[in-house]
This record gives sequence, C-alpha cells and structure tokens, in this order.
Amino acid sequence: MKLTRHIATALFTASLLAAAGCAPTATREGTGEYVDDSVITTKVKAGIFNEPSLKSTEINVETFKGTVQLSGFVAQPDDMAKAAEIARNVKGVKAVKNDIHVK
Repeated sequence: MKLTRHIATALFTASLLAAAGCAPTATREGTGEYVDDSVITTKVKAGIFNEPSLKSTEINVETFKGTVQLSGFVAQPDDMAKAAEIARNVKGVKAVKNDIHVK
C-alpha cells in the first residue's frame, strides 16, 4: 500500500510539473493561446488574400496574445488602412500593430 501511495504521489507531481510547463508567461504563450493566435493569424491572412487590392504575398501577419502585427509593403496608403481594418474585424483580435510601409 505504501508503494502505491508513493507511485501515485510521483505521478501527481509529474503531472503538475507538466502542466506548469504549459503555463503562459509575460513573454511566452500557453498552449491554448498559441492555438487561438494561430487561428487569428489564419483568418487575417485569408481576409487579406480575399481583398483584391492587397497583395497577400507582400504582407506578413503575426499574432501574439491576440495582438496582430502587420508588416510588409503595399502600393498605396489606403491599402495600409485596408489591411488594418481587415485584421481588426477578425474575431479575437485585441489590438493591431500596423508596421506596413508604402513602396
């Protein structure tokens, strides 16, 4: 019985350590946040791709904890605003950092 209790305690401790390894910090996302950010990034990229005035190959999209960062180049200043608007309209986006430049 004593051996079973030690094994159970060891397994419980190992599971707590594994869960703590997945916990988010200020500079690192948790597993759930990473998945959410991947979905947001995909939706923003799809929105940009579906906008005929934007060249999706020249706009990069990254998401960290709900904040979308856009970077790259566009032909017109209006295209910068359009890309940011598309990103803001995606569900789950908390903020947009627009680092896009006009060629």
